[in-house]
Amino acid sequence: MTFAAALQGKTLDRDFETKAVNTIRMLAADAVQQANSGHPGMPMGMAQAAFVLWTRYLRYNPTNPHWPNRDRFVLSAGHGSMLLYALLYLTGYDLPLEELKNFRQWGSKTPGHPEYGHTPGVETTTGPLGQGFANGVGMALATHWLAQRFNRPGYNIVDHHIYAIVSDGDLMEGIASEAASLAGHLKLGRLIYLYDDNHITIDGSTEVAYTEDWAKRFEAYGWHVQKVDGLDGEAVAQAIEAAQADPRPSIIGCRTVIGYGSPNKAGTSKVHGEALGEDELKRTKENLGWPLEPRFYVPDDVLQFFRQAVPRGQELEAEHQALLEAYSREYPAEAAEYRQFMAGELPEGWQESIPPFPAGKAVATRNASGAVINALAKAIPNLIGGSADLAGSNKTTIDGSPFLAPGDYSGRNIHFGVREHGMAGILNGMALHGGVIPYGGTFLVFSDYARPSMRLAALMGIRVIYVMTHDSIGLGEDGPTHQPIEHLAALRAIPNMTVIRPADANETIYAWIAALQNTQGPTVLALTRQNLPVYDRAAEGLGEASGLLRGGYVFFEQAEDGLDLVLISTGSEVDIAYQAAKALAAEGVGVRVVSLPSWELFQKQEEAYRQQVLPPGVPRLAIEAATPFGWERWVGNDKSRGDIIGIDHFGASAPYQRIYQEFGLTPERLAERARQLLAQSQPSRA
Repeated sequence: MTFAAALQGKTLDRDFETKAVNTIRMLAADAVQQANSGHPGMPMGMAQAAFVLWTRYLRYNPTNPHWPNRDRFVLSAGHGSMLLYALLYLTGYDLPLEELKNFRQWGSKTPGHPEYGHTPGVETTTGPLGQGFANGVGMALATHWLAQRFNRPGYNIVDHHIYAIVSDGDLMEGIASEAASLAGHLKLGRLIYLYDDNHITIDGSTEVAYTEDWAKRFEAYGWHVQKVDGLDGEAVAQAIEAAQADPRPSIIGCRTVIGYGSPNKAGTSKVHGEALGEDELKRTKENLGWPLEPRFYVPDDVLQFFRQAVPRGQELEAEHQALLEAYSREYPAEAAEYRQFMAGELPEGWQESIPPFPAGKAVATRNASGAVINALAKAIPNLIGGSADLAGSNKTTIDGSPFLAPGDYSGRNIHFGVREHGMAGILNGMALHGGVIPYGGTFLVFSDYARPSMRLAALMGIRVIYVMTHDSIGLGEDGPTHQPIEHLAALRAIPNMTVIRPADANETIYAWIAALQNTQGPTVLALTRQNLPVYDRAAEGLGEASGLLRGGYVFFEQAEDGLDLVLISTGSEVDIAYQAAKALAAEGVGVRVVSLPSWELFQKQEEAYRQQVLPPGVPRLAIEAATPFGWERWVGNDKSRGDIIGIDHFGASAPYQRIYQEFGLTPERLAERARQLLAQSQPSRA
């Protein structure tokens, strides 16, 4: 029996299939035992269902893991990573057996949980439960959008499915409920999840905390729901085919036994997150009729069978390439655009589509961002996004384009609903799928709800853009529940997360440029609700807004007799620093204002540039309407040489002008603190 025949749905010899499935089980058990760390139970229980999926339905090319029209496979139950690693090795991905032997060891390609960009064939980083579930929804959304844009009669160049293995833990996490609800609403077919319904979590039986009727819940979401014996390969196959034929998202409850084959631990939590132990591993192999030695035994005929995935995958990709070439002849413009989208490239001249904002009229940076989005949308056709039920406040809507609707995915606006975490996880999936550039909006304070997915976007290094408005106490009357204090610091603390807080409308233009150019990680745009001045930079002798691209730049300086003081600020407080600086300059103080909208971009600049902007030895005073935490990096720890004006408490409900005044975020207070700092650092001036 060939792999290609198996893909066509033909039945394998039952004994050979059992041997192939047990190969997966024992590779997982041996690897976890050798590492003395890991989760053997899920791979052993889901090996049969995974075997059916990978040998009969999943379309992939091990020699080109990034083939655009491949099916995506997401192991949302990422703790069972050895199931995926075993399949990747067996089917011929660049993951040799030696890597399985080094499971969870330093420098291996087989970390404890699957990591995107680290292991060939891993589509997304999973482990935090529910994340892969939401990522798959985002992948399906991108698939439907691209298919509607590019497919033509006889030319289904976007024609693939999103498959996942999900667990009890995934279904319990709130992010999965958020994503499932939206997927059902939008009728995102091409989405097929195999649910490992093994009734066991770390703490024991799922009955201790999880007793709802999951099937009815997903039926209520609008999903196609089936229940099968997950240890019966033919039942799983029939369920997958039924799911493929249904236009709705599908979930197949596979009733399995965690740790299948282990005489004493199968069906218990003991096999969830710890090695079987040498004695139990021996008994398991005896129970399954498996050779006790050598470890990591792979029968030759089983490996030969699995490795037929390589020529089969190359054939599938060649067929798609031939279809794309024919499509290119008939639809050359569309084909060129498709290739550009899938390559993640931006069109030539896209930056020229953004007109500058004229000086004079004050503009909130959220409004400026909305204008920039609409300008960019004309030049970048695959810029697509929305808001978590705050589109009118976040200014995320692309004018003239419809919102995605059930069965109609032609628009570029998405109603994510009040689902911040689900939105963030879906954005990750869209970015991972490729072909689209996703953005999503909410209030900065609600980054708390989205932060786990934002962290994973940073870990994976993917281009996702977060439009976070109402970025400070400047939002005013909604009060402390909605006023972010610690959120900038929390987001800046995430490695590989770029946070940008522009000072005016024209800095906002360059914030978007920086975000779109950042293909190696996500970007947060922190934007104001309140209006901010749009400066006539040439007339006032101010630095160019393009300085934002370097993270920080000299915004204003008056220091004919030498520089005495540097005021540093971000966002709406740059104008406060500017007004204070002009007052100080009138007193003869040599003063500079530095706009520092992005610490991360500034930190990436060469040291000579950073010292040019922030000269060593010159006292520094920072102001930001947020926690001072972290600003020591830029002003130092010596209070006689540097200080910070911020907010170390929660906000208040009042018009924002009054709040700024009450909290001391004013030009007058900044100027007074500057005088005190100068007196401390330069006693002769006192």
